[in-house]
Amino acid sequence: MTVLPERPATAAMGAVEVVEYTDPLCPWAWGSEPVFRRLRAALAGRVRWRRAYCILFDHDDDPAPDPAAETAWYARYVEDISAHTRAPRALRLSRVAASSWPSSLVAKAAELQGDDVADRVLRRLRETVFVLGEPADTRLLALSAVTGTPGLDVERLATDAASAVVLERVRADRAEARRPVDEVLSVHDGSPHPGTAKETADGQFRYALPTVLVRGPAGYRVVPGWRAYEEYASAVDEVCPGLLSDPVASAPAEALARYRSLTDPERRLLTHGPWPPADAVRVETGNGPLWLHPEEAAVHPAVGRGTPSAP
Repeated sequence: MTVLPERPATAAMGAVEVVEYTDPLCPWAWGSEPVFRRLRAALAGRVRWRRAYCILFDHDDDPAPDPAAETAWYARYVEDISAHTRAPRALRLSRVAASSWPSSLVAKAAELQGDDVADRVLRRLRETVFVLGEPADTRLLALSAVTGTPGLDVERLATDAASAVVLERVRADRAEARRPVDEVLSVHDGSPHPGTAKETADGQFRYALPTVLVRGPAGYRVVPGWRAYEEYASAVDEVCPGLLSDPVASAPAEALARYRSLTDPERRLLTHGPWPPADAVRVETGNGPLWLHPEEAAVHPAVGRGTPSAP
């Protein structure tokens, strides 16, 4: 965790902003979801939590000379990451994502329909890669993946995702991610993903994903890479002492009803009591199960593929 100096852009006194630099298709961001879900619950209603979509797979990336070899390499890369994070990974990855733009535009457009809808849409987009093995790297795939999300107006989402306003917001996110603070240009830490800023093809740097920037009355803290919950909690406490109250773990059925989709690391961190709930639907992956609420299972693309099994 790095202490940052005060800047003119700091949130107003008494306010705290949490910026999550992320991408719907990033494996480290997917593996950080248990901790982020807990942190969001602990800060609910007390901070402004903003996601900046950084475009991990960009339009100007050079195409792979051998797509099959690239996919095999990337599948091993994701497998190695999931060994650290214990997050699910797809039994078979069909391809490396061609672009992060479609899923990022859809995720950003979903924010116009409220935080709960936005969270659920982003979750579905992440699951296209790490559960289904079919990254939502086209507009059609991204919209199809989120169909059936509770509270979502799909027609409005499609219109908003194609709008100039949402495009400009994602462009602004991408640009912001490519102005990392100096302190993340060199990070020395024992984490398997310490979060050192990544050099881009055009010689710039961007935040490693995920990176969290906490901005508040006492300045800034930045927490890059894959980290334990305690590091994020400490960052929040340092910029605004007393703001954070750790949430009480929920009963399994209550948590599954709230989140609709839980990995094993998530249910261990967020719930207490016997697992699984009687009506939970288990979906097999290459690294442990994904648990779905029955209402989510009824509309989730993974269940339509015949991958679920009994608890």
